[in-house]
This record gives sequence, structure tokens and C-alpha cells, in this order.
Amino acid sequence: MPTMSPIEAIRAKTRGRRRLSSVQAGVFAVIVDAHDRVLLCHRRDLDLWNLPGGGVEDGETPWDAVIREVHEEVGIDAEVIRLTGLYWKPGSDELVFSFECRIIRGSPTTSDEADEVGFFALTALPPNTIPKQVERIVDALQRVPVPFLRIQAGPSIRTQVQARGQ
Repeated sequence: MPTMSPIEAIRAKTRGRRRLSSVQAGVFAVIVDAHDRVLLCHRRDLDLWNLPGGGVEDGETPWDAVIREVHEEVGIDAEVIRLTGLYWKPGSDELVFSFECRIIRGSPTTSDEADEVGFFALTALPPNTIPKQVERIVDALQRVPVPFLRIQAGPSIRTQVQARGQ
């Protein structure tokens, strides 16, 4: 039996799988204040709290996207400190980048996307904070030197809201 080259072996293992180009990328910022409280924004479209963030646009890097999204959602200029986690959402084929960021200019404010913003202690997060976001916050606040790699399965935000009758 002929042996396969390493490249042929990889191709044989991944035959039939989708390419990464079909994956959507999302980004979120974990921004903490001097009291270790995390910045959250309340969505205008749904009664949910989440980290500032959103989708990566074509040709944009995830680290540029998170800076843009933070500015759009809460009106501040931020900079990336480090990558805190990569989260795979298999139901939506989305790969989420979670970054620790810091404010370099401005104060958080409401926007077209957020009707309320605030800093919250981990023990006092609003009850309607998105569970996947809570996991990302907990991971970031552990401040380990390498990013977490997690699968975040479970219902989407829209499915959760529909189940609650909103």
C-alpha cells in the first residue's frame, strides 16, 4: 500500500468538509474600569445586555473590527490589549474573537444600537445578559496568558428571545 504525503493525509481527512471561507466572524470587547466592572450595552432591538461588538466586515481584521464596533455601539475610542478567547458557534458557523480592550478616549454613551450602557461587577450582571457573553466575560477576567478556545453550542439569541415571548 503506497504511503501518503502529509499534505495528502490532511486532504483525505478533510475531504467533504466546508472551507473556512463559509464561516462568519464576530468580535466583542471586554472593557473593564478601575473597579474591575465590565462595560455592557443594552440592545435596542432586543431586551438583552451584551458586550460591545458585532460582525467583521469584508477585508477587515478582527482587531480593527472590534475597535470600530466599540465606537459604533458605545461611542468611545478603544485599543486592543489582548485576545482573550476564540469561540466557535457551530449552529451558526460563526467564529467569535473576544478581546480585552481599554478606553483611550471618550465616555460610554448610547447609540443607534444601544439604548443603555453601564459598568457591572461580575457578581451583579443584569439577569438578561446573554449567557455566551457571560462565559466570555468570565474567561477574560481570569487574565490567563493564552486565549481560551471554546465551543459555544446552544440556542441563538433570537431563539432564546422567542422562547421568552418577547
